[in-house]
Order: sequence, then C-alpha cells, then structure tokens
Amino acid sequence: MAVIPLAVLTLLLCVVIRCFGGGAIDGGSQIALLSAASVCVMLSIGICGCRWAVLEEAIIDNIRASASAILILLLIGAIAGSWMVSGVVPTLICYGLKILHPSFFLVATSLICAGVSLMTGSSWTTIATIGVALMGIGRAMGFPEGWIAGAIISGAYFGDKLSLLSDTTVLASSTVGVDVFAHIRCMLRTTVPSMLVALAVFAAAGFSLDHEAGTHVQLYAETLRHTFRITPWLLLVPLATGLLIARKLPAIVTLFAAAVFACIAMLAAQPELVTEVAGTGQSGFLSGFKGVLMTCFGPTSIDTGSPQLNELVATRGMAGMLNTVWLIICAMCFGGVMTGSGMLRSLTEIFLRLVSRRFPAVASTVGAGIFFNLCTADQYISIILSGRLFRELYAERGLDARLLSRSVEDSATVCSVLVPWNSCGMTQATVLGVSTFVYMPYCIFNIVSPLMSLLAAAVGGRIRSKQ
Repeated sequence: MAVIPLAVLTLLLCVVIRCFGGGAIDGGSQIALLSAASVCVMLSIGICGCRWAVLEEAIIDNIRASASAILILLLIGAIAGSWMVSGVVPTLICYGLKILHPSFFLVATSLICAGVSLMTGSSWTTIATIGVALMGIGRAMGFPEGWIAGAIISGAYFGDKLSLLSDTTVLASSTVGVDVFAHIRCMLRTTVPSMLVALAVFAAAGFSLDHEAGTHVQLYAETLRHTFRITPWLLLVPLATGLLIARKLPAIVTLFAAAVFACIAMLAAQPELVTEVAGTGQSGFLSGFKGVLMTCFGPTSIDTGSPQLNELVATRGMAGMLNTVWLIICAMCFGGVMTGSGMLRSLTEIFLRLVSRRFPAVASTVGAGIFFNLCTADQYISIILSGRLFRELYAERGLDARLLSRSVEDSATVCSVLVPWNSCGMTQATVLGVSTFVYMPYCIFNIVSPLMSLLAAAVGGRIRSKQ
C-alpha cells in the first residue's frame, strides 16, 4: 500500500513535466505533491484507520523543521539581487574572464562557470547566461558542441553544489538536518576530486583540437565595465562574507550580514543603478532606500545593451524563491502524511539490511537519488525524497548525517541534468541548443561525482554520528 502514493506521484509528475517542461516547478509539481498526499491520506484513514489528527501533526512537524531552510532561501534571494546590482558579481565575472585562453578553453570555461555559479548559487542562471556566451565562443573556435556543453554544465554544477547561496545545497542539508556549513565542508572530500578529474579530462581534450582566439570575451567584459563600476574594493564584500563563514557563524546570520554588506556597497559604488531600479528618476534618500529594498525583495533588470548580459544581471530577489518555498511546503506535506501514516517506514524497512555499514549505505543512497531523478523527473523532489527516506535509517545505524547529505548531493543534485526527461535535463538542452544525449558523455563532473562518493565510502572507515 505504501507504494501507491509514490506511484501516483511519479505518474502525475511525468504528466506535469510533459505539459510544463522546465516550468513544472512553477506550480504543477506542487499540485502533484498535494494530490499524492491526498491519496496517502485517503488510504491511511479509509483502510489503515489512521486518525487525521496524527497526519496533521506530522505535516506540522515537517513544515516546522523546514522553517529555517525557508528563511535561508529568502535571504539567498536578497543576496542574489544585492550582490548583482552592487557590482560584486559583475566584478568577479570581469576578473574571471581574464583567465580565458584559447589553448585552455574547456578548462577555463569550466572554471568560469564554476566561479559564477559559486557566487550566484544557481547553475541554471549560470548556464543560461555566461554559459550561452561561452557556447558561442567555443563554436567559433571549432570545439565540438558536446565538449563545450559538458564543460559548462560541469563547472556550473560544481559551483552550485558548493555555494552557500544554492537552493539545492540548502535543501539537501536542511532535509537531512545538517548545518549547511558542515554539509559544504563534508562535500569537499568528493566534490573537489571529481572536479579535478573533470578538469584533467577537459585539458587533455583541449590540446587535441586546433582553435583560434576570439574577441567575444573582451566585449562582454567591456560591456559589464560600461554598465557597472568595477573596482577591487567590491571584493571586500565576498571577503567579509568569507570571514564570517570561517568563524562558523549561523548560516542565517552570515547570509543576512552578506546582504547588508552588499546593500552598503550598492549605495557607495552603484548609486545610478539604484536610482534606475527605484524608477523614481531622482536621487536622494527615499530613492536609494526604495532601490535597495526592491533589489532585495523583487526582480530587477538592468539594460547593458547586450541581451545575453541582460539575462545575466537580471535578478529575482526574494520573490524568485517563492516557487521553491512553495515546493518545499508541499513536499513537506507529502512527507508528513507518508511519515505519520507509517508508509514511509514501511518503505525504509526494505533498506534495513543494506544500510548497516558505510559503503552499502552510500550505495543505497546514491542509487535512490538517481532512481528518484528518473522517476520523479525533478531534482528538488529527488533531494527531498532521498533525504527523508534515509534520514532515520542513518541515525539508527549510527552513521553521520553529513554522509547522507553528501551522498544525496552527489547523486540527486548532479545527476538530474543527465536525465533527458528531467526538468534540469530538458532545460539545459533547450538553453544550450544541445541534446541531452549529446552532452551527457562530456559532463565529466556529473558522471564522476556519484562514483567518487562510492569510492570515498569504500576506502574510508565507518563514520559514527557525533553525540
């Protein structure tokens, strides 16, 4: 009986993805989750005799547990807007573009996308903006489309995975109940080696092709310099944020401080852009106050003269996180009724014999993450289901929760783009103009990550949870 709600969810999500494609997260997936939750409720009350009060309490507990993640996501939206309009991200992009050289194009492409994604926290935004630009440059240099797309996606997902601003990173850590900083530090053990392998492959591939230098990179850099005031002083904002992270302050405190730092830098370095965002046409205290607030809570668009760069510098603010927040709440409702009814426990009984030691636990988690990507066609749902499925089992077996959150990211997060019917796979194939089956073999980082997770589990000792 416990399989029925999951089967209903899988079927509904397949139809939703078919109808809405990459826009499934805008509402269709949420309705599918609530519909599957209602099926679970009917089965629980009608057949199992479970009381609604028990299910309702389980839903409330789940949503309460995700409250901090929701607040972090909203702060991430504020940072995404403030760091962009203040010129922090454009400054980092301009300096990052300087490392691009034709002889190391694939390596440089992956590193640039990694840097942009690390600072923005979004692989999708990175691929749809700077990734599209690099795709055109690579084609002009004569590189195969599969290799270019693979380097872009590898770098973008590496940065997204390790970024404090990434919704998937926050979602994976909060679902499992791990501090986001501890989660990121633990991921370094598998993520960095996977990226080094990818860079080595891209370097070897780059030397095997002839290529010519292009002028697009300098054009984009000059356009950013014309639009924003680019100065090394703006690097103080990420530097100060890094110091707060090093001091291991709570994530909410660090993120709030990072937004405040960027707002101050925005008023000091980009007063004209603040006035443009405010739309008042006049400078002054009220105009600056309005512009800063609009940058944090709402969408912003700045005309750079280049359509591709306009997409790069456009931000969504806190409002852009509401679909993800909505998805989390609906997923918590589904997980709550599955937990309260005992159905989730019935499903986890299958894995009890497997999750006894480090390697079988990681192998089961990685397999589940890939399986849910194939079945649900959405990385967010795959992360939530994988984390919720194994959370109690890891605790019972004395395995560190950080091991679970890392394994979920090594599979559910990075492998989503390799599935053609997954929302990630469809979106990136459409954005880059390259079929998923074409770029799939060249997404080295995404392919190596789950294998590296298994290797780390095989050669390492058993991790016990901290008391």
